[in-house]
Amino acid sequence: MTFETLIQTVFIGTGATAIMDVWLMILKKAGVPIQNFGMLGRWIGHWRDGQWRHASIAKAAPVTGEVWMGWLAHYAIGVGFAGLLVLVFGSEWIASPSPGPAVLLGIFTVAAPLLVMQPALGAGIASTKTSAPLRNSLKSLANHSVFGIGLYLAAMAIAAIGA
Repeated sequence: MTFETLIQTVFIGTGATAIMDVWLMILKKAGVPIQNFGMLGRWIGHWRDGQWRHASIAKAAPVTGEVWMGWLAHYAIGVGFAGLLVLVFGSEWIASPSPGPAVLLGIFTVAAPLLVMQPALGAGIASTKTSAPLRNSLKSLANHSVFGIGLYLAAMAIAAIGA
């Protein structure tokens, strides 16, 4: 991966994550509960104590800086997934992006919250320990599909400006 491709990938991942965040703000304005990235930071903050799983992350002790840590992790994960997209589909995809690979990868990324994050935070695999597992899982799928669309749109912007 060239330095130019690396920088483009960072912009694509950051842009896609920002698009997903706009989507989440729209949902929040519509009264749909959204994730609190501070809880992601709290989870990460507890790693230094060797605690990876929680019965309920909301009831776990707060961690200094958990909000900024969660937001930083959220964007780093988005950039990492953009890197995966470029590794799988090649840097040529950045020059001539198509929606299929981006949306496919976005849908694929829903495995992270359903199989890793939610169980580790106390919600169970695919939110099975919540009151509405199907609704929560479908909401995660929708959010990650928007992230996939964001990957495509961010790549289109990079290609349009010739960066």
